Amino acid sequence: MSRKQQRERTHQVLLDATMRCLVEFGHSGTTTQRIQEEAGVSRGALLHHFGSKTELLVAAIHHIADVRMADVDGMIAGLGDGPDALRDMVTALREAMTGPPFQAALELWTASRTDPQLREALLPAERRLGEKIRTVFNEHSGISDPKDSVLAFESLMALIRGFEITRNMRPDQRVADLVIDDWLARTTALRD
Repeated sequence: MSRKQQRERTHQVLLDATMRCLVEFGHSGTTTQRIQEEAGVSRGALLHHFGSKTELLVAAIHHIADVRMADVDGMIAGLGDGPDALRDMVTALREAMTGPPFQAALELWTASRTDPQLREALLPAERRLGEKIRTVFNEHSGISDPKDSVLAFESLMALIRGFEITRNMRPDQRVADLVIDDWLARTTALRD
């Protein structure tokens, strides 16, 4: 491996370790020492790539957004435009907005409420991801009225995010499925 490849690999390992630490320990428990240990790198290697925890978290924000974007792309790759397009799209979005990348993002969202520097870095990454998700929604929802489309999209995002935030407190996912089924029934009536 060339030095450049080694640097890129170490950079990637540190960002992946940061994401895992955010999920396992939360924002407050994610320390540079834990990240260093999780990544299996020296203190010098960590500091060579990131001079501070904030710098590392800012880079992690963009890394996590990229991972989530790839998840969305993977989930929607096979979506068609047949009669089940809306249901298939909602299922794909629900799957893409679960798991470690989304959980790490939630930790960063919460921390950004009181950390202006983190919030400033988080907003562009989340907007980019949000635009991608909105584009997918618009392509597969079948709703032409702009006001109806915005309301349907925003309510779906609130539902999906809320269900994922409360997943660990709700052992029975059937209620979430019923709520989504109700959303689908109401939204289907808006379709052209």
